[in-house]
Amino acid sequence: MTRKAFVIGHPITHSRSPLIHGTWLAEHGIEGSYEAIDVAPDALPAFFERLRSGEFAGGNVTIPHKEAVFALCDCVDDLAKTIGAVNTLVVRESKVHGYNTDYLGFLGNLDDKAPGWSDGSGDAIVIGAGGASRAILVALRQRWKGKVHILNRTLANAEKLVAEIDERFEAHGFEDFAAIAPKTGLVVNTSSIGLHGTRFEWLDLELLPKSALVTDIVYSPLITPLLSDAKAAGLRTVDGLGMLLHQAVPGFADWFGVRPKVTSELRARIEATLDY
Repeated sequence: MTRKAFVIGHPITHSRSPLIHGTWLAEHGIEGSYEAIDVAPDALPAFFERLRSGEFAGGNVTIPHKEAVFALCDCVDDLAKTIGAVNTLVVRESKVHGYNTDYLGFLGNLDDKAPGWSDGSGDAIVIGAGGASRAILVALRQRWKGKVHILNRTLANAEKLVAEIDERFEAHGFEDFAAIAPKTGLVVNTSSIGLHGTRFEWLDLELLPKSALVTDIVYSPLITPLLSDAKAAGLRTVDGLGMLLHQAVPGFADWFGVRPKVTSELRARIEATLDY
């Protein structure tokens, strides 16, 4: 029987997920399909009834539905509850199970492109306290040994994340970067700054140790202003594309029964679709 999977969003034409999963289906000779489906917010309940009917093995969820589908799932795992969003759906016995694999995508990307990244000493700085930061903070809670500082324009939003995810984390305004930077081993941008070519006016990367790693979860453009400036400062960098690729692995394994690999060939195919 042909197993079917999907990605839903509104709009959905921007999604690279069909190319990723289509590549894996062909690579493994699997009789299956993966399609992009535009689902408007008011059509989500009806779409979930289609899921419970067994039409699909599962699928991915992208903007603007990651929070909305939370309430529609029959079961949501604990990490997705902490993150507050669902990006992967698996249908089992007419029940829709919700997961969040973004944190696994973040970890897989750094493990692949910066082996040993979590073995060093020093603090971590996470820039931004929006929805995207929550998966990164869950990942760092698992793997980062030093302090984790959340820097955000609105301090109260960073403090809320500390209270909800890990009270060992510390909340700061942007103005605290200069004091924290000299003992920092990792900087992660989870904000939308850089998405449209904008820069952090307050961020002096020269204050970071030369061993520091700088990464951005934005992948289009692939080289954000932050990563460009970090390279110019002689720092190690990892772009956000690998996070997109690695977060896709667990869902594919659940739907199609094969755990795929993120290869340089797959990355090159997706890179060819990006704006630099």
